[in-house]
Amino acid sequence: MAATVFYLDPLPQAAGTRVVLDGPEGHHAADVRRVRPGENIVLADGKGRVGWGEAETVAKGTVSVRIHRLDTLPASSPRVTVVQGLPKSDRAELAVELMTEAGADRIIPWEAARCVSRWQGPKAAKNAARWQRVAVSAAKQSRRPFIPEVSELAVTRDVAAAIRVCANAGGIPIILHEDATLPLAAAFDQGAAASNTTAAADTPEVLLVVGPEGGVSPSETEIFTAAGAVPVRLGPTVLRTSTAAAVTLGALGVLTSRWDSPPMRY
Repeated sequence: MAATVFYLDPLPQAAGTRVVLDGPEGHHAADVRRVRPGENIVLADGKGRVGWGEAETVAKGTVSVRIHRLDTLPASSPRVTVVQGLPKSDRAELAVELMTEAGADRIIPWEAARCVSRWQGPKAAKNAARWQRVAVSAAKQSRRPFIPEVSELAVTRDVAAAIRVCANAGGIPIILHEDATLPLAAAFDQGAAASNTTAAADTPEVLLVVGPEGGVSPSETEIFTAAGAVPVRLGPTVLRTSTAAAVTLGALGVLTSRWDSPPMRY
């Protein structure tokens, strides 16, 4: 059985070190999960470093852990950035949760033309922080050594710039679009060939653009295509904006080597 993962940043530099887990993570370990002395514990810094240890003492809101060994785990390749059109508020957290569990490496909230939800003024930073908290919780649930970074709110010109950066670096930027004729697998192979890579798995990054409930507008599609993105269809059905990224990440897990690594177990 996989041990529960808790986040601690920074982790110690050497094995044999005793650390104290407190704050929200300590509360979750001691009071919610009810960790007991002698139980295996996995600590991660959310950036790939992992400490394997054992709980020594437990008090209210705190757990002391003796680290037995430290590892640095490789990130999934290709890296996947999801540009997520802002869903309606009741589905936004679900979208972040699902894409995190499915392996998103970076999440960019995007205020698209057809978004019902709007992040005005101070609301933008507040909501981005909320998405980051959801990502941390979902990463812990799925025992990920990496926590996806939630970027600040982007507008369409920011997304176009990110597409150009991805394409110029040999990555594959794609737009999920219900009217696209090219299936995901074909677009992925086409993009790999255009990037002069020998296989789709050699692509360093995939940038995935997911529209809001109303979809990506024609003008946005034109801007993104001019910047280097390829419109693709994921399958024969139209998915909700809150589930589309997670389903695509699952498909990419099969199309590439992202899912070849074994699960993180103690």
